[in-house]
Amino acid sequence: MEKLSIAMLSIHSNPIGELGSRDTGGMSVYIRELARQLGRRGHRIDIYTRLQNGGYQPVVDLYENVRLIHLGISNNGNLSKLALYSYLSDFFQSLEAFRTNEKIEYDLIHSHYWLSGCLGNWAQDYWDRPHIAMLHTLGVEKNRTGVGLREPKLRIAAEKELVKSCHRILAPTDREKNSLIRYYQVPERKIGVVPCGVNLDLFQPKEKRAARKRLGFDPDDIMLLYVGRLEPLKGLERLLEAMTYLQNNSRLRLVIVGGDGDRAPQTQYLRKMAIELGVDGKVMFAGRIKQKRLPSYYSAADILIISSHYESFGLVGLEALACGRPVVSTPVGAMENLIKKTHAGLVVEKDSAESLANGIQKIITDFSIPSA
Repeated sequence: MEKLSIAMLSIHSNPIGELGSRDTGGMSVYIRELARQLGRRGHRIDIYTRLQNGGYQPVVDLYENVRLIHLGISNNGNLSKLALYSYLSDFFQSLEAFRTNEKIEYDLIHSHYWLSGCLGNWAQDYWDRPHIAMLHTLGVEKNRTGVGLREPKLRIAAEKELVKSCHRILAPTDREKNSLIRYYQVPERKIGVVPCGVNLDLFQPKEKRAARKRLGFDPDDIMLLYVGRLEPLKGLERLLEAMTYLQNNSRLRLVIVGGDGDRAPQTQYLRKMAIELGVDGKVMFAGRIKQKRLPSYYSAADILIISSHYESFGLVGLEALACGRPVVSTPVGAMENLIKKTHAGLVVEKDSAESLANGIQKIITDFSIPSA
């Protein structure tokens, strides 16, 4: 097998950033694990991301044959994703300076998200190398939900140009593939569907009672778990409202993992909402949890809840299933296929809090929860 030298681009999100924070989620896990597996196979991977506050070294050796390279620009503050667009030329100059100094010739460019895709298009033209793009989410799909801030026209236009110019597009599901064809007129032959994987060395079943003892959770509670960023698109308002339909179950608890800390506006908003709904006594905000500790949370839970309005895949669902826990999900990403194949959970039919609550209650009944 030919060994490739691959430039992987993840400008806005650091693959070793804190999971559950504003710009660090399933995509970061995907990039890190993909690079690790490619490195194991003898390919050499350089992942380029932006230098942020966090004390990271300019170059970090992540795994065998895998480096993470932090690109510094004139403004290394906490720029929003949209603000980063104005600095892409600076990023490319920094990338090119590093590449030239290291005397590297890449065989392939693999970009993640539309911002990195724009950078990848410049690299493919300048280096004359093939470019594979994975968008992870589509701006047009996010806007179709009508939830949260609308994605700007700049992003939609950039995505349309990206999918036109790059050599190949990877989508994690047939659903995402069909959206690329429908909204961006991408030829079907240009799209490859490659579902996300999961690290089975890390995510595997553990005994529930032992996991709860380790984390300090009541062994007799029925524990619902949410894992992810605390943003409107994730549907946490709907999940908190669903808890009001389950008030008769005094042992039911919801543990929310993720977010930017207790003082973050979205955390405070959700806490206030839980109080107003009268479910604050049943909801625990656990904050950010390091990935190596997540299997204990999945194993301690009875059900993982995915309440999102939109997901390109839904990696946390796959992680929970790998830990032997059922999933109740809205019809997003790969959840319908995963749950259908594993018979471990339920996809709710209606986009409502009541439907989500009914799905949770059905799984509690069907799986005879709680069980140690």
